[in-house]
Amino acid sequence: MKIFPAKTIKEIDALTIKNTPIRSIDLMENASRAFTLKFMSLIPDKKSKILILCGQGNNGGDGLAIARLLLFYGYHVKVVNIKHSSSSTEDHQINLKKLKSIGAPLLETNQIKQIQKEIISSKVIIDGMLGSGLDRPLKGLLKDIVECANQSSAIKFAIDISTGLYCDSPMESNIAFKADHTITFQIPKLAFLLPENFIWVGQWEIVNIGLHKTAIDNFISNNYYVDSNFIQNISPSRSKFDHKGTHGHALLVAGEKGKAGAAILCTQACLKSGAGLVTTQVPSKLADFIQLSAPEAMVIPDEGINIISSIEPSDKHSALGIGPGIGKDAITVRALKDLLSRDKLPPLILDADALNILSEHQEILDSLPEGSILTPHPKEFERLAGAWNNDFEKLELQKKLAKRINGIVIVKGAHTSIANSNGELFFNSTGNPGMAKGGSGDILTGLITGLRAKGSSALDAALLGVYLHGLAGDLAKQNLNEESMNAGDIIDFLSFNL
Repeated sequence: MKIFPAKTIKEIDALTIKNTPIRSIDLMENASRAFTLKFMSLIPDKKSKILILCGQGNNGGDGLAIARLLLFYGYHVKVVNIKHSSSSTEDHQINLKKLKSIGAPLLETNQIKQIQKEIISSKVIIDGMLGSGLDRPLKGLLKDIVECANQSSAIKFAIDISTGLYCDSPMESNIAFKADHTITFQIPKLAFLLPENFIWVGQWEIVNIGLHKTAIDNFISNNYYVDSNFIQNISPSRSKFDHKGTHGHALLVAGEKGKAGAAILCTQACLKSGAGLVTTQVPSKLADFIQLSAPEAMVIPDEGINIISSIEPSDKHSALGIGPGIGKDAITVRALKDLLSRDKLPPLILDADALNILSEHQEILDSLPEGSILTPHPKEFERLAGAWNNDFEKLELQKKLAKRINGIVIVKGAHTSIANSNGELFFNSTGNPGMAKGGSGDILTGLITGLRAKGSSALDAALLGVYLHGLAGDLAKQNLNEESMNAGDIIDFLSFNL
């Protein structure tokens, strides 16, 4: 699913109106109906007072139409038409006239005290003040209303996007409507996917409003939201006459004294990827642990008793994953440097301590072979790429690093972001906070290494691995809960979605 900036979304709206054909007021009705149906599924209680704050633009027009629909379905609704401007859009005027024609409870005012009184007495607040085109800080009456609404304990909803939040750039101030839920129209907004904006966005969902498919397809985007439809197009398949050699041989290099668990989890996840063969190299003292915990895997005992002392893949290995729990001993550092000095290497996936070594020896970053995959969490990424002032800057650093290594950079977290060397960004749709536990990253490394070994491209392996990892985490949450689930549970549920 493509992610577009606000300007492009406006153009898609216009092309939809031109080519469908559909009137703009009917497209607004589609959007309002879609919002209303989703809202009703989330708030079935019809008795609590719902306050809809409407601005003078089309976002306010949406709010007026939503009010009319909710009243039709029997909800207790009060509308404030905020007179913050001397004029309003044509579609806003049409919906205001419709609302008045049914005798809806309506307050038209520019007085903050009147609006504050309505906010205080409401159990649910719907924000329809300003939409996705905003590119300047809130001020005056709207700023005062937003600050007042944010102090309310009411459940808060945003229509398409929170008032005050910029769609595709960092905010200049720290004032926006604090939504608990955002119901957005057909196209996700980049701002929704960034940690710093969660306070304004809350939980968000997409509703289809009938935008013209050809218009969406024809516009180019460098940002994508990876959902189940996206994944279906890149998922590998098996043939009747396949054998284990058909599906690659993954080599994992993991573990040191005290960190056998990282190697075990990585190996078990790799086995779940569908790779034909999996071999794990560990310090010799850990070899028996791997063999007992993952009998399907082969084991290479390193010459080092407690550390990795050399990394020597052969031509039979179709992907190499390095890093979980290997530590940063000087001998291990030398082993990684020696590996990267080779002319020929299998596709690389680097995580954890391998990334920490790279961050402390930046000169070897440029030795990574084309198509390498880095999988840092935010702190590891900061050590690799430097600090940032906001999440938009972080994305630029991520793209810059992907271009530097001519490969893939995955920054883990909610809506894990994946950058390629072409400047494209992909944001994951699966996963939950219950996955924020030790070992989760080791599992991702094993899974991606296995997918890469099977023959998926670097980008496809990254996208598939991240999506399936998160989906397994979601299944673990559904069957257990966020607090008690652990990394091992993610592995168990990989079997249900691969």
